[in-house]
Amino acid sequence: MINGKKVLALIPARGGSKGIPNKNILKINRKPLIAYTIHEALSCDYIDAVVVSTDSEAIAKAATKAGAEVPFMRPEELAGDKAKSIDAVLHAITMLKNMGREYDYVVLLQATSPLRNASDIAGALKTFVNNGEKGLASVSEVLESPILMRKFDESGKLVNLIEGTSTMRRQDMPTFYKVNGAIYINKVEELTKDTSLNDNEQGYIMDRTHSVDVDDYEDIAVVNYYLGALGRK
Repeated sequence: MINGKKVLALIPARGGSKGIPNKNILKINRKPLIAYTIHEALSCDYIDAVVVSTDSEAIAKAATKAGAEVPFMRPEELAGDKAKSIDAVLHAITMLKNMGREYDYVVLLQATSPLRNASDIAGALKTFVNNGEKGLASVSEVLESPILMRKFDESGKLVNLIEGTSTMRRQDMPTFYKVNGAIYINKVEELTKDTSLNDNEQGYIMDRTHSVDVDDYEDIAVVNYYLGALGRK
């Protein structure tokens, strides 16, 4: 709870991952990938409940073992490749409400961001509350400025990605950020089926070392390295 408001941490984790089979329960340093997110959510003092939304019995078993709740299973139609995160969020909120459990804020935590820690979650929640409770998405600084990027136009000519930037000095370039997918926070009452979490207008800046999103086997190698460097187990 924060400022008297109840906070739900929701971890969506469907079973049908494409790039890496069973990615959400893939063992990294002897722990299922999803367990890292569950542990940090449980370690955040502001979180009232940690719930996993999944269609997979194997993921549900791993999540429960790690300390999360799996009070319902996500229906198959909300777990396909074309399903949106907001659909899983609304389904979870409805299911919990039907159980007599209501929350003011929902914090969506992707299982594929294992390096995001409890301090990141707490910091994002404080930023959210202190800035008018506007929808929040965590971001991290990009390594390569889009100002330095080029593209091919329709004629095959190499041109600036951003028009008129070819003469800008590196020290004059603004800092750019990308949504890293680790944390999204919204007021429950403002969520609709048309909500796009990536369009949340408030940003919480995270360290790049906490922002790795596991999408392929190369990312797993990076996570293993940082787990050691950060002293995480």
